[in-house]
Amino acid sequence: MRILGIDPGLNTTGYGVIDASAARVRLVEAGIVRGGAGKSLAHRVGEIYAGVADVIESLKPESLGIEELYSHYERPRTAILMGHARGVIVLAAVRAGLPVTHYAATQIKKTLTGSGRAPKSQMQLAIQRELGLRSLPEPADVADALAIAVTHWYVGCRSPAS
Repeated sequence: MRILGIDPGLNTTGYGVIDASAARVRLVEAGIVRGGAGKSLAHRVGEIYAGVADVIESLKPESLGIEELYSHYERPRTAILMGHARGVIVLAAVRAGLPVTHYAATQIKKTLTGSGRAPKSQMQLAIQRELGLRSLPEPADVADALAIAVTHWYVGCRSPAS
């Protein structure tokens, strides 16, 4: 199964595509989609939509895992802005006919490290080991996207019902 993991962001959206089978999980491609920092919100979400749609078109994933929206209660504006990014990402997936599954950051961290409070550096190491990479995945947005894809495989796709 080919899985696309997305770590949404208005400036930098990380993506990671893996091929997963019962025997192994293999990296296909990972990178970032830039939302055009300093430009209007409309321009940024348009860039994110176009970039994610291009990744879907070129790499042909079968499903998409995306991080759930989280924002500290003292910064509700962040949640509202991030909702725009997540919305266009989900739109790109739905228009391509992909099923979309949402994961909490704590679930992703716990799945890969055993701790829902793992720091970014620990997540990068976990992904490096899981995918047999020679170096740490950079930037952290890419590592997070790959972590979402791997979590989707372990949690969402390998359940007894699958």
